[in-house]
Amino acid sequence: MTALSATSIPADARPASLRIEIRALLLLAGPLVLGNLAQMAIHTTEVIILGRYSVQALAAAALAVNLYFACGTFGMGLMTAASPMIASERGRRGHSVRDIRRTVRQGFWVALAASIPIWAVLWQAESLFLAMGQQPDLSRDAGQFMRVAMWGLLPWLLQFVLRLYVSALERPIWGVIVTLCGVGVNLIACWALVFGNLGFPEMGLMGAAYANLIANCTLFIVMALVVSTVKPFRRYRLFGRFWVADWPRFAGLFRLGLPIAITFAFEVAIFSAAAFLMGLISRDSLAAHAVAIQIASFAFMVPFSLSQAATVRVGLHHGRRDAVAASRAGWAALGVGVIAACVMSALMTAFPEFLVGLFIDPADATAAVAFQLALGFIVVAAIFQLVDAVQAVGAGVLRGLQDTRWPMIFAAFGYWVVGMGTAWFFAFNLGWDGIGVWIGLAAGLAVVSVLMVGRWMMRGRLGLGVYQ
Repeated sequence: MTALSATSIPADARPASLRIEIRALLLLAGPLVLGNLAQMAIHTTEVIILGRYSVQALAAAALAVNLYFACGTFGMGLMTAASPMIASERGRRGHSVRDIRRTVRQGFWVALAASIPIWAVLWQAESLFLAMGQQPDLSRDAGQFMRVAMWGLLPWLLQFVLRLYVSALERPIWGVIVTLCGVGVNLIACWALVFGNLGFPEMGLMGAAYANLIANCTLFIVMALVVSTVKPFRRYRLFGRFWVADWPRFAGLFRLGLPIAITFAFEVAIFSAAAFLMGLISRDSLAAHAVAIQIASFAFMVPFSLSQAATVRVGLHHGRRDAVAASRAGWAALGVGVIAACVMSALMTAFPEFLVGLFIDPADATAAVAFQLALGFIVVAAIFQLVDAVQAVGAGVLRGLQDTRWPMIFAAFGYWVVGMGTAWFFAFNLGWDGIGVWIGLAAGLAVVSVLMVGRWMMRGRLGLGVYQ
């Protein structure tokens, strides 16, 4: 079988075949974009409601959610291994049921195995915050919030496995529908429990914690109903004897997923570290950074969703042992990712005042410095989008080949050696302050993107092949 290489594209990438691949990619990625944005909306809803309740509640929730998100992202990375494995199994045998069921069921086992140590960490959240020098009252409130919200981690990871399952079957719209249900439940529960509406007692911050838990449980319950009752899914009987161990498949998921989880952790940690550097510079720099990173995060949902879709498309061809089709799918995803990033970058460059104005009132004299700083950060963030898209989609196409160890190494080197080193040097040694931090982030992502694409190309050029 022909090895995957950059040179395999021109020989077979006929316009019709490429158009078909791009269409399949977009049909899969479109609902994933909506689903990921809806997932972000759950947290945004809590921020808006708590912001209207009290600054203390908002600050405590932000402290807790940052730790929760970091731990949850690691768990999400472990679960992500299910996507290329299911796609590959579908490619290998189009009507496979038993192998796909085994992967999903052991995904549940991995979710539980990941949740137990994470729960142990989150239960000690107050002590962790105090050790990090946070204010005692905020640490106390954030710890109380966490001891309720943390139990939503397992149902969230379980529903994430099921979302990966429906996406790998190329029916991601069900994930969107279920996530929108979660948004609605979270909105109503948060509004009722925080302020004491609909006959419930006013619970303030703890009301948001219970609403978060209810929303995550709802996501899993509704998704479980979908996969158990909707015709394309129910023949897999995912919940039949799901308690039976399958250690080889469990080990395979863990072996493939752990490098992905560590890669995600490196990425989350570098942005947390960037916020810490901004705090060392000034309060205005930190506020401006928070705005710029929020805008960049929304824009990132497009390449992130393309990355998820690319994993499925490449994984399908990988399972069929069709090297040329896998190559075509990967390059199509990278091309579409670059185009999407250019569009996002152009919008950020064209309308920076409008975008920043959604978060900071330009008429507020006390926020004038932060507003101007955010405008400067947005310009760098526009460039940042281009390389961020390439590294995200690059990681996705490599995951489709079940190649996860080298991306982990690339992330460690690019983010922490190049990115953090450049950010520190530019910000403090050259005195470029916040702009220097953002240039460092962009530099780290640029290096990772080059390494990801280089790995994709060299799979064939060094004789590694698609199937190694």
